[in-house]
Amino acid sequence: MLLIGDDWAEDHHDVEVQDETGRKLAAANLPEGVAGIAKLHELVARHGGGDLDPADVVVGIETDRGSWVQALVASGYQVFAINPRQVNRFKERYGSSGAKSDKGDAHALADMVRIDRDQLRPVAGDSEQAQAVKVVARAHQTLIWERTRTFQRLRTTLREYFPAALNAYADLALTSTDALELLVKAPTPATAARLTHTQIAAVLTRHRRHNRDAKAATIQSALRERQLGLPEPVTAAYAAAAIAHARLIIALNEQIAALEVQVRAHFLAHPDAEIYLSMPGIGEIVGARVLAEFGDDPTRYAGAKARKNYAGTSPITRASGKSHTVQARYIRNNRLADALQTQAFCALRASPGARGYYGKQRAREAGYNPALRQLGNRRVGILHGCLKTRTRYDEATAWAHHAQPHAA
Repeated sequence: MLLIGDDWAEDHHDVEVQDETGRKLAAANLPEGVAGIAKLHELVARHGGGDLDPADVVVGIETDRGSWVQALVASGYQVFAINPRQVNRFKERYGSSGAKSDKGDAHALADMVRIDRDQLRPVAGDSEQAQAVKVVARAHQTLIWERTRTFQRLRTTLREYFPAALNAYADLALTSTDALELLVKAPTPATAARLTHTQIAAVLTRHRRHNRDAKAATIQSALRERQLGLPEPVTAAYAAAAIAHARLIIALNEQIAALEVQVRAHFLAHPDAEIYLSMPGIGEIVGARVLAEFGDDPTRYAGAKARKNYAGTSPITRASGKSHTVQARYIRNNRLADALQTQAFCALRASPGARGYYGKQRAREAGYNPALRQLGNRRVGILHGCLKTRTRYDEATAWAHHAQPHAA
């Protein structure tokens, strides 16, 4: 057996090859791409011999995606994606100075897969379709997060020089393209006060808003309210910043909508989509995110508990001496946690069993978030059972072992 530690960078990989006893056989700096993979295979052949089974080559690396990782998996090697935080903790056994080098990291990764691989999680053997869902779902969510950050910057800017705009466009939502177009058209209090009812209504009509006349009148009235002003050069500078943020959000809106089409298409093409969509509270976008983060490798989770632990919905116990506490998991996959929280919330209206289970937790004086997290944890177990048995969700079966719904 050969153990390989692979410390990757943007354009190269530092690798160390060990045997089963921990003896260092080779160290190399490999270029990214086809040439680097070929040299890695040469190292394996040189030190493993011609009769070495690819499954006896174990690789530790700090990522679970990318063409390099896919090439390792395709070669038949055992690949373990290791959290950088775990690597840092592991290196503390060598010393407490905090020294770091790429060669040192490669050595630590090789040691980890030699000593602790039973405690590590191998790279999931997800299907190509699941990998495609993961790429577009993550990109879509990242753009939404970026839009939120940009909106917060825009909101802060407007509060400092044009707070009336926040009130005027509140009903439209300031992240909507029509509100942003009006802001770009009239970015200062003076220019906004001169907007006519016809001009405002024309923008709302182009974006198919309902009750356009009433909304246009409300916006016009709010923009014409008196407010404290700033010197003209300062106002102009703020306006330039607001326009830049607004145009960036408009572009993000366009790309988010385009990616949403891709998310739906890739998700619906996956054979598990039918099972995910049978769960109350899971739509196509949330379903795609959950599938993307869980993957579709049927051997990845030993049972429902393992899936819950990975999801971060199950609690952790801290026991030391006389102290014994049960706490929520805060170190987790935030993308998955966000999606599961959303689907648990949506299930409160769509599923009587979910509503009853949530009500029971609240009756035990659990707060809103803890009760919703427990509901999410329960639903992860239900989803695991549906995927394992390849059956659609059934309300009666899912909640058969729980008491009748309680009123929240």
